[in-house]
Amino acid sequence: METPTTDTAKPRLTLARLVPLLILGAGLIAFFALGLNKYLTLDLLKENRAALKDWVHDHKTQAVLLFIVAYIVVAAFSLPLGALLSVAGGFLFGSVFGATWIVIGATIGSTVLFIVAKTALGEPLRARFASQIKRMEEGFRANAFSYLLLLRLVPLFPFWLVNLAPAFLGVSAVTFVVTTFIGIIPGSFVYASIGNGLNALFEAGEEPDLSLIALLSRSDFYIPIIGLVILSLIPIVYRAFARKRT
Repeated sequence: METPTTDTAKPRLTLARLVPLLILGAGLIAFFALGLNKYLTLDLLKENRAALKDWVHDHKTQAVLLFIVAYIVVAAFSLPLGALLSVAGGFLFGSVFGATWIVIGATIGSTVLFIVAKTALGEPLRARFASQIKRMEEGFRANAFSYLLLLRLVPLFPFWLVNLAPAFLGVSAVTFVVTTFIGIIPGSFVYASIGNGLNALFEAGEEPDLSLIALLSRSDFYIPIIGLVILSLIPIVYRAFARKRT
């Protein structure tokens, strides 16, 4: 059982510690230089569906790498595009492969932010979010692996905060990577399945009615919508259970 401690020593700023930040910067530049942010709307996905699907089919490796790089940037910079990008992943690659590339990209991006936060460059972040991180400290000290896995499966705190807190509380990189990879699989599959269902809807030439009732009338959306509802209810149920125990 890992019982991390808060690292109070100020790390030295070296070239090696600058590498994660350079990766972040290069990824962000590439993301916007390639115009990937412009494709993160349902309307553009619909309008360019045929061209995008053909390009993905003809350039599978490049398409997968571009998508993963885009997700790395989104996760590393905590950009508010994760849900749309996840839906786009399912739209372009299908439920299973879309979820796979989402998990890989999100895990790498989260790990880059985790490493940055462990360096001297993370000191301003540590000071800025000290009060929020303090609320998690007891859980990480008790059992870092179980607690971090819980936070990935049950979104009690924002995704970006769960990326930062372990770095400031002495959690090992191995624990962070393993729990992140495993914990985000269910949510990634749900969003990718929604994207895959939208692709089937567009392929049939139908207009997307995104109301819950309309989506539940289509078999393509049964599992992902039910999964989305379950994911949204988990934090509520967990908090209610935690209050009863105390």
